[in-house]
Amino acid sequence: MIDFRYHLVSLISVFLALSVGIILGAGPLQGPIGEQLTEQVDALRAERTDLRTELDATQTALDGDERFIEAAGTQLVTGSLETNRVAVVQLGEVSQDVHDGVLNQIDTAGATVVSKSELTEAWTDPAEESSRETLAEGLRANLGAAAPEDDDPNAMLGAALALALTGSDGGTDRSSQAMDLEAQLERFGFVEPGDEQTEAAQALVLLVGSVGQPQETVDGATQEPEPGAEEVWVSVTRAAQQVSGAAVLAGPTKDPGDVVQAVRDDDEIAAEVSTVSGIDRLVGRINVPLAVAARLSGVVGQYGLEDDATAVVPPAVG
Repeated sequence: MIDFRYHLVSLISVFLALSVGIILGAGPLQGPIGEQLTEQVDALRAERTDLRTELDATQTALDGDERFIEAAGTQLVTGSLETNRVAVVQLGEVSQDVHDGVLNQIDTAGATVVSKSELTEAWTDPAEESSRETLAEGLRANLGAAAPEDDDPNAMLGAALALALTGSDGGTDRSSQAMDLEAQLERFGFVEPGDEQTEAAQALVLLVGSVGQPQETVDGATQEPEPGAEEVWVSVTRAAQQVSGAAVLAGPTKDPGDVVQAVRDDDEIAAEVSTVSGIDRLVGRINVPLAVAARLSGVVGQYGLEDDATAVVPPAVG
């Protein structure tokens, strides 16, 4: 049993240790300890200054690279889509900066953007599954030869979307079939259209955000990803390509649940659909109109800086 003498000895030991420390610190060790601490502080300050200098130099170099990419990109992009008509579709939420940045590059390319629309949560919300199936079945007859062979409602809706945007009367004007399909998609709340579309698109640009993690919406709110959204958008993208003949899927750099990566991971789909990664940066946005021009010429590619990309920049056409 621990008695009072044990506690007394323990307390005496503690006070002795403190006393020795105070005596040594205030006496013979005072100089060496103080000098050592001063040297360490000076070394840390010098290291911080060096790191700041390196950071400033790196930022200056990056700013220069950005200006070069912008100048070179303008030369590459200008006129690459002259006389072509393009429809831009948001697959769910895409940040305003990315959306506007891509549109700016398409405009620089000389294309006419005939439609800017956004697909709603009804495409990916599990609670809307029965609505998707009902609408897909109802649209099958109106699609005619454009209807997918399988019964995947996502593919059926994707085909309807593509035909609504690209269906023509044989010229540049949209067909009555295309306008009817658009009206049905709007009526059931699957599409938020922009301005009225009068001309049929020749190519589709499908913009997608990161669907595997929460993302910030245009109004600053946070949107949680819907389960299975990646699979839905892959089906829609493939159907859009099969109907339009020229669809490009563009998204951010590789993230968990990334739709661009899902397309690239499927060899069969990647053989049909062109993708562009990194549209959260200037270099990726520059690639979008170049990829569209290549796809209109029959060239399929996966463009970006990732290891599984087929090229950093789409090939020049014309």
